Amino acid sequence: MSQIGKEILPFKAQAYNSSNGEFIEITDETLKGQWNVVCFYPADFSFVCPTELEDLQKQYATLKDLGVEVYSVSTDTHFVHKAWHDHSDAISTLEYTMIGDPSQTITRNFDVLDEEEGLAQRGTFIIDPDGVVQAAEINADGIGRDASTLVGKVKAAQYVRENPGEVCPANWEEGSETLKPSLDLVGKI
Repeated sequence: MSQIGKEILPFKAQAYNSSNGEFIEITDETLKGQWNVVCFYPADFSFVCPTELEDLQKQYATLKDLGVEVYSVSTDTHFVHKAWHDHSDAISTLEYTMIGDPSQTITRNFDVLDEEEGLAQRGTFIIDPDGVVQAAEINADGIGRDASTLVGKVKAAQYVRENPGEVCPANWEEGSETLKPSLDLVGKI
């Protein structure tokens, strides 16, 4: 079921704060009041996952400059996240928070739980400051994601939020023309 336009459901979880090496509690309320990217992945100590999370780290500073916080989520515990961070060259570079979801609550809330495996699917969500999902991408297990695409999607979501009545067409870039849906545009695009 699509999560687009829906407010995130309540949750509470333990997380590993990669930037300071501490365990913290994260709730649905933590995600409100700012833009967020939440990136679900199947498992720590795996193969495609570290390449994706490292790629997301490469976009982290740019996303932070846009007022976006980043969270990764798997059904592993926060203890496993710390161990992975301490022992993987790729994961040791992470500065964003890694949420543990062993109860599978968050993964179910976002409808990305592979029930047979008990693992998260590769889902990425952009959440606005009201806690409402504005964009989602879900890939099959063997298909890694490209985090560079998130920057443009976040900019478009922020623009639309700040400019009611305007929409961003395909391949929109910051500063380019937007559209104002009206009867005058029907059949003319």
